[in-house]
Amino acid sequence: MPSYLLRVRSRFEAAHHLTAYRGAPEAVHGHSWQVEAALEATVLDGEGMGFDFVAVKRALDGLAARLDHQDINAVPPFDRLSPTTERIAAWFYAGLAEAIPGAPLRETTVWEGPDCSATYRP
Repeated sequence: MPSYLLRVRSRFEAAHHLTAYRGAPEAVHGHSWQVEAALEATVLDGEGMGFDFVAVKRALDGLAARLDHQDINAVPPFDRLSPTTERIAAWFYAGLAEAIPGAPLRETTVWEGPDCSATYRP
């Protein structure tokens, strides 16, 4: 069955450090982060859309704003968990799933720079 893969992105600037990288805490450092939500639709609505980009963008930007210009290690749950890119991707997925119930969310990808990313798929 054909489907449509919709992608919506947001950006934020934030610092973090891994708490036990190779056995010791990392130095605090910053990244220009990017996050992308992917949704899959198999049907289009009467307007010809698989899902409303505006709703996804609003929710994604709201989550990104919670991390923007912050030390991620101070933002729950990362005040207890090492803020790896993998965990941040899962955090975005959970936040979007809660903010937009019923959205056909398939995955979230977080880049901590232009070349390195992690994707969370439940």
